[in-house]
Amino acid sequence: MYQTLTFLHSLFRWVVLLSLIYSVWIAFRGYYLHKIFSGKDDLVRHWTATIAHIQLVLGIILYSKSPVVKYFWKNFNEAKGSLDILFFGVIHIALMLTAIVLITVGSALAKRKETDREKFRTMLIWYILALVVIFIAIPWPFSPFANRPYLR
Repeated sequence: MYQTLTFLHSLFRWVVLLSLIYSVWIAFRGYYLHKIFSGKDDLVRHWTATIAHIQLVLGIILYSKSPVVKYFWKNFNEAKGSLDILFFGVIHIALMLTAIVLITVGSALAKRKETDREKFRTMLIWYILALVVIFIAIPWPFSPFANRPYLR
């Protein structure tokens, strides 16, 4: 089960990233070109948040099954000295939860804004912030915190 969850979580990160990047692009264009916030734009906003929440559920299940995380909590004093173990025990989940909150708040605020320009602006700001946090929190092969392959 752990291997399957790891694979799904790793694969689904690309869906999250693509949807966020697409949402930021839509928001950027809408804001700077003074476009109308269409039903399609609203669907992109909504589905980006939904995709992020699906990834959150996968991540929480994976977190509860991870041998690295179990080791971290059983051997906290030893494990906190290893950046790789500390990353998966605390840093990754804290940053990703922060990113999900940013996406959720941004989506909810954008939905409630009155003008199209405000909707695009709100989406743009909150989704960019979430994207930056996610880029920091992903264990890229080149990450100084913990590194994993692009697809596990």
